[in-house]
Amino acid sequence: MTLYPAIDLKDGKAVRLTKGLMESAKIYSDEPWSLVKKFEEMGAEWVHLVDLNGAFAGEPKNLEQIVKIRQNCNVKLELGGGIRDEETIKKMLAIGIDRIILGSIAVKDPQFVRDMASKYPIAVGIDAIDGYVAVEGWGEVSNMKATDLAKEFANAGVEAIICTDVGKDGTLSGVNVEFTLEIARASGVSTIASGGVKDASDIEALLATNEVDGVIIGKAYYEGTLDLTKMFKLIN
Repeated sequence: MTLYPAIDLKDGKAVRLTKGLMESAKIYSDEPWSLVKKFEEMGAEWVHLVDLNGAFAGEPKNLEQIVKIRQNCNVKLELGGGIRDEETIKKMLAIGIDRIILGSIAVKDPQFVRDMASKYPIAVGIDAIDGYVAVEGWGEVSNMKATDLAKEFANAGVEAIICTDVGKDGTLSGVNVEFTLEIARASGVSTIASGGVKDASDIEALLATNEVDGVIIGKAYYEGTLDLTKMFKLIN
């Protein structure tokens, strides 16, 4: 299983939100690249980046920081937030992003995602509130079930599905293992759990399923409830 330390970018700073609410943003660093470097030194292979301003604006907004991270760090980077057309995908790959996360556009135009996945390294972000897909930076809830959306991408060539239980995100209340498994089984695609990770017991619960390929770790690291260095040793 791969551990993905996470950095949310807002106004050029590294922050974490609670339940996706922008007004809940807590700043953890004015220099996001230095955090990524720290993760790299701990043993991270991947870092998960989200451009929060971009998610709401529908286009990347923290480019300066993203470029700085890429220039200073050697980990693989996956990036989501406001990436909704092929031109932007190409631009992000050109600056050195290793995998692009498509979220809102996956609900509105699943065929676009399938087309992009045939050409580029794509992950689909499925974010759910009470089992239904949330879009536009989690500002809206669609009438589509998360598991139905996951089925859309079975055999579609996407590298991974990142599934987030928005109600748990940033709450340190424990990862939703059952929801993650539902997405993994519905799609048959490599699935990454996100939202609510609190401590080592969450990692162990996901590992025990043998069906989850990754987990995104955010606030648990920043608030000190999870020893990330120890986790990397456990996984590796």
